[in-house]
Amino acid sequence: MKQVYPTLITPNGNDFLVYVPDMGIYTEGKDFADAIEMARDAIGLKGIDFEDEGKDFPIPSTQQDAIIKAKEDTEVFDYSTGILTFVDVDFTEYRKRIDTKAGINVSRVLQEALKRELNVSR
Repeated sequence: MKQVYPTLITPNGNDFLVYVPDMGIYTEGKDFADAIEMARDAIGLKGIDFEDEGKDFPIPSTQQDAIIKAKEDTEVFDYSTGILTFVDVDFTEYRKRIDTKAGINVSRVLQEALKRELNVSR
């Protein structure tokens, strides 16, 4: 399944901060191209989580709704002033890339290990 999500990218010092409002994702890149790749990777990982948990994927927002969501989430940083772009992900291909021949979901194993290490439940 392929999907495209609105993404806001904001230069901040030497970094480019990334926010994907529909998925509640925050990441960053060293330049604009890297920020888009980081967004694609984060969206892919989150999508695999949704699949593994039997949840529906969020419906992509319109441009206007993405900016509204960003304005509502300015507690730490105001992403609404960033560059609005769209990032596509083929979730089927993404899963193929990260799953091993042994059938282990590397993403899931890594996330569970990080949750245990950081003592968080979500």
